[in-house]
Order: sequence, then structure tokens, then C-alpha cells
Amino acid sequence: NVAVGDRTSLNELFGLIQNSLLRHEVSNKAVPIYQDFKSGDVKHSQADITKACDLLDYKPSHNISQGMNAAMGWYINFLKD
Repeated sequence: NVAVGDRTSLNELFGLIQNSLLRHEVSNKAVPIYQDFKSGDVKHSQADITKACDLLDYKPSHNISQGMNAAMGWYINFLKD
């Protein structure tokens, strides 16, 4: 898990997964289930990648949407087996 310096909500992530599945012609009727927050749940998170960029010359090659699209085919094939 490597950060890309951007924030993605769980609702956005759910939508990205659904859209990527549709692009791969996988039917999915899942709907999000909302519950109250529990102790220890993280409401907001965004990693600071400044140090990795400065010291390691790290540059994210994909945003979350691009990464999802690039990886989804592998996940679909993996789960078929």
C-alpha cells in the first residue's frame, strides 16, 4: 500500500470498484452498508508523501482510478480460479 498524495472516500472507492467491474463486464449488485462509527475507526486520512518524494524521488505513477483499472483484470482472473 503506497500513498499517492490524494484523499479518496470509501464511497468514492466503492464507486470506482463498481465502475471498474462494469468495464470488465462483471455484474455486481453490491450496495454499501452504512453503520455508526466505532472506536478506532479513521474518519479521514491522507498520507503525506513529501518525504518519499524528496528523499527517494518517489513519483506516483497512477492515481487511485488508474490503479484500480490497471489491477482489476488481475483480481477478476484470480477470483475465477
